[in-house]
Amino acid sequence: MRVLLINPRFRLPIDTRTTPHLGLAYLAAISERRGDEVRIFDADVEDQPLDEFVLEYKPHVVGITANTPQVKQAWRHAAKIKSVWDVPIVIGGPHPSVISEDLDFESVRQPGVDLVVRGEGEESWIDICERIEAFMRDQDDYSTTALMDPAKGIWEGIPGISYKTSDGELHRNSERPPIADLDSLPWPAYHLFKMDKYTNLQPATDKVDGSKSFSILTSRGCPYRCTFCSQSIMPIKWRSRTPENVLAEWKHLVEDLGAQEIGVLDDSANIRKERLLKLADLLIENNLNHVPWIFVNGIRANIVTHELMLRLKQAGLRRTAFGVETGNPELLKKIDKKIDHDTIRKAFKICKDVDLETIAFMIIGLPGDTRETMQDTINFAIELDPLIANFSMMTPYPGTIVWEQVKRQGRMLIHDWEDYVFFEQRARFEMGEMTAELVEEMYRRAYRQFYLRPGPILRRVKTRDFWFNLPRNIRIALRTFLPKAEKTALRKKIEAEAIS
Repeated sequence: MRVLLINPRFRLPIDTRTTPHLGLAYLAAISERRGDEVRIFDADVEDQPLDEFVLEYKPHVVGITANTPQVKQAWRHAAKIKSVWDVPIVIGGPHPSVISEDLDFESVRQPGVDLVVRGEGEESWIDICERIEAFMRDQDDYSTTALMDPAKGIWEGIPGISYKTSDGELHRNSERPPIADLDSLPWPAYHLFKMDKYTNLQPATDKVDGSKSFSILTSRGCPYRCTFCSQSIMPIKWRSRTPENVLAEWKHLVEDLGAQEIGVLDDSANIRKERLLKLADLLIENNLNHVPWIFVNGIRANIVTHELMLRLKQAGLRRTAFGVETGNPELLKKIDKKIDHDTIRKAFKICKDVDLETIAFMIIGLPGDTRETMQDTINFAIELDPLIANFSMMTPYPGTIVWEQVKRQGRMLIHDWEDYVFFEQRARFEMGEMTAELVEEMYRRAYRQFYLRPGPILRRVKTRDFWFNLPRNIRIALRTFLPKAEKTALRKKIEAEAIS
């Protein structure tokens, strides 16, 4: 069976990383293991129009991933594909997984969309492909309308999916349990991506050929439920791959694909310290520690020890991030971070002691923030003094507790999913005395006060990579430090080029 997987185009208004979509890489791998012919169309890097590609390839099933700012583009892609080729189209990803807001039904109501996969997609995707293939074997005149005929009951009993039958009725099947054995998954199918068209993982900081930069996932899930985090819609159960299983893929990335950089994309990689210590030992024993690697999404500061970070440094770890979020103790409790500032201070000190670079993720404009508490956040970032302080304006994503808080007590300033795009430098909501103007002012102040100090400037200009990335760094600095008018042309450009 011919499978097509699509990452919708969505141009960000800032120079940022462009890397292969790991979720699609896993779906492609399990489809290939099933015996399917697979193509990946990443609209961010493709030159060929999507409809032209579809007519050439003639897929039997199409899967499209969608986070919140991507979802409307996913719908456009679906509608365009259906206008030129009759094929069942499945949408998955974080956005349509939010059933508390009926966002699965929002997608299946769209022209061209037939099914939604909620949550982790691999097992549901295989079930869908097997039923399509079985249906095709028995049909002389295959059509999506017949496939979605409610009388046939083809989609009944598949957990984790929502769908629209050909009579227009919407259906939501039961939840699917998260995958228990992550070692059973194949390695991501990087060979299906045009690797030479991607950047590295942190292009504003490092200079690495994008085709030699790879991501890896060693665990899934997060046992914590921070009020602002979009991961709160995904499985709460934390599951991990064994160190031996991770090692095998790591060797493949380094020895077969020539990786010069590896990014661990786990949300909570260090939940079990002994697992990471074992992985570090294996990387050292197998002489893989010469390739630098980073924790892209960060690790929990409350599970950091000197022993762990020293061993990880010896195993090749170059940089880690921590979700600090706020410098105000009361707000830190309110967002249910389950950590305190002294613990965070200790984690940063440990990393400094073992010569690890650090990133601090900070949020400006949390519910309850004031000018004073946002200044607390800026001051705390300066105190921690990481290599990178990543300040973001709070965005209430559907399904999160903050989303509910804003709906009840605040005023949402954005009403289009495409306005949820990162780095727009626009406040997303107002609450109490926290106005949009105040949040945007404090956001710009945060970057100026943190980065326009002698220490950070000297650190950056002493590095080779800073000078390699100088044009990009200048563009980012200008867009970050200087106020800018709202760029309404971005969405129009995206819509005009939706299928190009």
